[in-house]
Amino acid sequence: MKQILNVLIGVLAGLIMAGGIVLVVRLPKGVPVTLEPAPTVPPLTVQVIGAVVRPGVYVFPVNSRVQDAVTAAGGMLAEANPNLINLAAKLEDGQQLDIPFVGGAAPTSTGPFTVLSTPGAGTTNNANLVNINTATAEVLDTLPGIGPATAQKIIDYRDQNGPFNQIEDIMNVPGIGPSTFDLVKDLITVY
Repeated sequence: MKQILNVLIGVLAGLIMAGGIVLVVRLPKGVPVTLEPAPTVPPLTVQVIGAVVRPGVYVFPVNSRVQDAVTAAGGMLAEANPNLINLAAKLEDGQQLDIPFVGGAAPTSTGPFTVLSTPGAGTTNNANLVNINTATAEVLDTLPGIGPATAQKIIDYRDQNGPFNQIEDIMNVPGIGPSTFDLVKDLITVY
């Protein structure tokens, strides 16, 4: 009887060990780790105008300051009035930075520097034209012949194809033809 008990214990121990081996061998493999590059942050594109050596469009890394834009534009002219701008302010993508001349008008924007156009603002200070490169859907919707759906199409087109180079390019947006363009051509700008 003792022998049968020892045999049963041995068989039972063997089965347990065999089951353990099967479990270890059949354990699911680890999920492969996929390494993806960190998302890249697009650079800022800023137009610098006014009392600078080389007015133009410049590209800057995120978190750049007005001082960086002035330096990239060759610095301020002797006729510039640096007291009217905040050189430490952060730049925004699509911004137009106007460095004022001495004796020129004070900045008309509410920001720390002269901004003629910022993303979402949609209008320019000098003529109250809607900037189709920066206007929100709500601002575009105020244009004659442009409803909410067409306003969204303008934004979608702009996001997919980049900024409009001239106001006539708005006719490339589905749903905007010559008749709609005639309604808005005197109310829009790309600058």
